[in-house]
Amino acid sequence: MQTITAIHHVAIICTDYQRSKDFYVRVLGFPIIAENYRASRHSYKLDLRVGEHSQIELFSFPNPPARVSNPEAAGLRHLAFRVDNIDAFVAALQSHGIDCEPMRLDEFTGKRFTFFRDPDNLPLEAYEI
Repeated sequence: MQTITAIHHVAIICTDYQRSKDFYVRVLGFPIIAENYRASRHSYKLDLRVGEHSQIELFSFPNPPARVSNPEAAGLRHLAFRVDNIDAFVAALQSHGIDCEPMRLDEFTGKRFTFFRDPDNLPLEAYEI
């Protein structure tokens, strides 16, 4: 069996494509790799670069169902982003009107982290390295 070497992409389905595109591109600063409209599915697919080797695929679909519950439901809990300076990152989010939870400390690594939400209330984490 081949060894997995990295996560290639994470797919996110949004309810308001333009609002989510603005959030991930302008606010979080992810560069666009490709943007395509799939007329047969009434759906956009936006590929965003995250670091050197990873991507976010942002999809829009007509009337997607709501997320079942907050992070404690079975399945994917949240998406975490590595940041070099968490204080500067939080300040940048707040300058865009985005609230962050109070800073936490990872009891095992001693690193600081916080949670914030995307336009569809998806929990996102900033983790300082």
